[in-house]
Amino acid sequence: MPHTGSVVAVGTEHVRWLAEASLNRPVLVAAFTGWNDAGDAASSALRTMIESWGAKALAEIDPEPFTDFATVRPSVRLDGDHHRSIVWPTVGVWSVSLPGTDVILVLGPEPALRWRLFCEQIGGIADRFGVTMAISLGALLADVPHSRPVPLIGTATDDQLIERFELRRSQYEGPTGIVGVLHDHLNRTGMATASLWAAVPGYASQIPSPKAALALVERACSMIGTPAPLAQLAVEASEYDARVAAMIGDDDDMIEYLSRLEQLSDDGSDDDDDMTNDTPLDPDALVEEVEQFLRDRDPE
Repeated sequence: MPHTGSVVAVGTEHVRWLAEASLNRPVLVAAFTGWNDAGDAASSALRTMIESWGAKALAEIDPEPFTDFATVRPSVRLDGDHHRSIVWPTVGVWSVSLPGTDVILVLGPEPALRWRLFCEQIGGIADRFGVTMAISLGALLADVPHSRPVPLIGTATDDQLIERFELRRSQYEGPTGIVGVLHDHLNRTGMATASLWAAVPGYASQIPSPKAALALVERACSMIGTPAPLAQLAVEASEYDARVAAMIGDDDDMIEYLSRLEQLSDDGSDDDDDMTNDTPLDPDALVEEVEQFLRDRDPE
């Protein structure tokens, strides 16, 4: 393990180490804020894991080569003596040893530049610690009701992962984001990877969804093989349902729309005998939602 703050070999040349860690065959879990984080669900899920598990800061990736600061701007903070400092939008890396396994957690803004070089940094971290599996978390807006369990889809390309965790084989073709590029890079190094996506109601797009975050945490932890930290998210999820219901209020059109979504959700649940994760939506329909979401994104 390199000394704190040292410059290391190719693959992690843009990684600044903050601590040393002794990890045994860890699992890597990653989420990025931005377009693949509808309702802040993926980032909230990762943040919940970091805080609930007391994960220790392991490293950070220098944002300078990868960030468009005109789009994702740094912030100014004042300390108790009113001294100003700049807080840069940085991808952080944490580590923790849990019952069942060790985990490396990666969270930060989706990079805007030099994606292949960025993925090499994460790949270098994974290689240094002997990561055995990587899981990415994402969330998208979809035509789903807030009043039903969160639709969740898990995909992978590795046959063993697909069979072990009842995932679906990814057959998507089209525009992708940093998650897709990262999976491709890690797959090319021989690592097994899986991607979990939660569906967030499109009509409540401006409201953070702890309910979707909870679904992601629960599913990811079941794959990692460790108890899921759900208590705080469960409380927030209950408040979320009430908040969205209040937003709809007496809007007759929204009430009718929600009723139709609930009926479609219930029908899909009744017709599907092979659902995993208690998902109330036909998984093929959710896969189509994910693929359309990716295709609709402006490639610029």
